[in-house]
Amino acid sequence: MGIISVEQTDRLYWLGRYSERVYTTLRLYSHSFDTMIDEITDSYQDFCRMIDIPDVYGSKEAFREQYPFDENNPDSILSNLLRAYDNAIVLREEIGSETLSYIQLAIYDMNRAKVSRAPLIEMQRVIDNILAFWGIADDSIDSEQVRNIIKTGKRIERVDLYARLGAGRSELRREINRLAPRIERSGIRYKKENMEHLKALVEEPEIPYYKIVEKVETIL
Repeated sequence: MGIISVEQTDRLYWLGRYSERVYTTLRLYSHSFDTMIDEITDSYQDFCRMIDIPDVYGSKEAFREQYPFDENNPDSILSNLLRAYDNAIVLREEIGSETLSYIQLAIYDMNRAKVSRAPLIEMQRVIDNILAFWGIADDSIDSEQVRNIIKTGKRIERVDLYARLGAGRSELRREINRLAPRIERSGIRYKKENMEHLKALVEEPEIPYYKIVEKVETIL
């Protein structure tokens, strides 16, 4: 393809961010699902605090039902998946129909999970479809710049979420080091001083997670 417009760049970037947000939060939710069923206290509030979303649920039962599936809640997993689709459908020409189809399949499986007695099975299929989306994008999108913009959004979102979740030093270092060359090759204007600051922050004796979130959120 030729020159990538500002609008296309923005949509590609947010396609990467939203798809990563769905992937990571769904994995975290699936891991916590069984624990929340059996627990006496409501740990879902800790979940909300970690990923910085408002507690609009009132109980763990409401959280288990609404957080994944309520498309009227802008913080729900389904809402983020639908935003990924909204960007992908406009970008069909840039990313290809086969790449787009895996986002569509992920939505189909989330809707199946909503009515299933064993929702974690369908949720695993959503995770698999997001992984397939990234794999097909890597294999079938000819434009290296398009791929790099999507992956820049993905990496920024992952660093952001991992910092909010208090990930270990090696995980954060790995993701920051993977972001650095990707954002450079994407052609997106970014604050190089923020990138260098991120690399330094993750090496501090006590990782300042809040500063990492601040720097990665203002890197563009």
